[in-house]
Amino acid sequence: QVQLAESGGGLVQAGGSLRLSCAASGNIFSINVMGWHRQAPGKQRELVAAISSGGLNYAESVKGRFTISRDIGVNTVYLQMNNLKPEDTAVYYCNIGAVVPNPHRWLDVWGQGTLVTVSS
Repeated sequence: QVQLAESGGGLVQAGGSLRLSCAASGNIFSINVMGWHRQAPGKQRELVAAISSGGLNYAESVKGRFTISRDIGVNTVYLQMNNLKPEDTAVYYCNIGAVVPNPHRWLDVWGQGTLVTVSS
């Protein structure tokens, strides 16, 4: 079984910064993709940023403000969020695509979410 532990959410004023972290643990053979999604009240969940061996992918609304990175050695993905805006307010979910052994299979794993609130 694979677990994700998210941290770093909170309340910040517009223009401020937050850094989210998500650490994966469990019986993992490899992690192919790590990313962050968010869901604002009354809206659908959307991709914010993702990182894989193929590169980086960002939502247009966060380009130039958010940076995704990962530490493969500790199976952790980060989301540095700068110049936050009230419209960034949402629950942020960590998501990974991993291969687990015995038997080898693909798992799509989601964290429980961390709330980011940006005040104007």
